[in-house]
Amino acid sequence: MMNQEPSLFERAFAELPLVAILRGIQPHEVEAVALTLYAEGFRIIEVPLNSPQALDSIARLSRCMPADTLLGAGTVLSIEAVQQVRDAGGAIIVMPHADIKVIAAAKQAGMFCVPGVATLTEAFAALHAGADAVKLFPAELVLPSVMKAMRAVLPASLRLLPVGGITPQGMVAYYRAGAAGFGLGGALYAPGMSVAEVAQRARDFVTALAQLRA
Repeated sequence: MMNQEPSLFERAFAELPLVAILRGIQPHEVEAVALTLYAEGFRIIEVPLNSPQALDSIARLSRCMPADTLLGAGTVLSIEAVQQVRDAGGAIIVMPHADIKVIAAAKQAGMFCVPGVATLTEAFAALHAGADAVKLFPAELVLPSVMKAMRAVLPASLRLLPVGGITPQGMVAYYRAGAAGFGLGGALYAPGMSVAEVAQRARDFVTALAQLRA
């Protein structure tokens, strides 16, 4: 699962620019949920480190998921955590903030990194530190109008992914303002959901995005 060819992020993002955030998931259920998401088209899956035994879940996924799945961790807060995620088989680091030391550690480890930003200063700092994309977080704070203004001055090649409270209907305004993709949390998966419910929610997001891109 440690396929670190530079195009892995590009290929996964091109397949479906939606990041599944499995916050709160437990190791015994992670494989069934992730394989269901894969079947619905998802290729980027993160397990936040504040989930129960998150590194165990990532290790399980690294063994069972198809090779074109980009797996990793969210809520990564330290350089030490970057190494732990890599050791578990993760290949992408997602952060709620833009600590350039953590970004640099991820890139030095040969991993992809998507830090969280809420301002232009943070976005440019993250870009210069090597970020592969940036997540606009929390999206409830970075409104579509704000994102559009940021999009006007950031490099066109930098992908902006709103994260936080995103719903299928809520993607519309952000997409029109220049979002390249989205991170999906509680509206896609929440602890206690059945695999069937996750599948239906995944389908709703995929359908909504396809309609936007049509």
